[in-house]
Amino acid sequence: MIKIILWVIIAYGISTIITAGAIFEKPRMWIIKKSDFWGDFITCMLCIPTWVGFFLSFVLGGLTTECFGVSPYVGWFFDGMFTAGAVWAINSLVEFFEESRIK
Repeated sequence: MIKIILWVIIAYGISTIITAGAIFEKPRMWIIKKSDFWGDFITCMLCIPTWVGFFLSFVLGGLTTECFGVSPYVGWFFDGMFTAGAVWAINSLVEFFEESRIK
């Protein structure tokens, strides 16, 4: 259980840094100017976490492979899908509370 929580926190952090962090502001703006497709991709909080999930699965070992005993190749795919969904859910909650603040 703790591995799943850490996985989601790490993925959310990496995804937020890539899509909204100041450290990637200049490269992100350059990509947005050069390409509509890649510009949309680099700012999408559903697209980036999918690939972050694939990356984490490769680097840290498969989350679904360890928890559910599936094949590493299948686990790699499900790790990306799980990561995308978990990060998107957290991001949706954050955006909801940002918009619902008492003004």
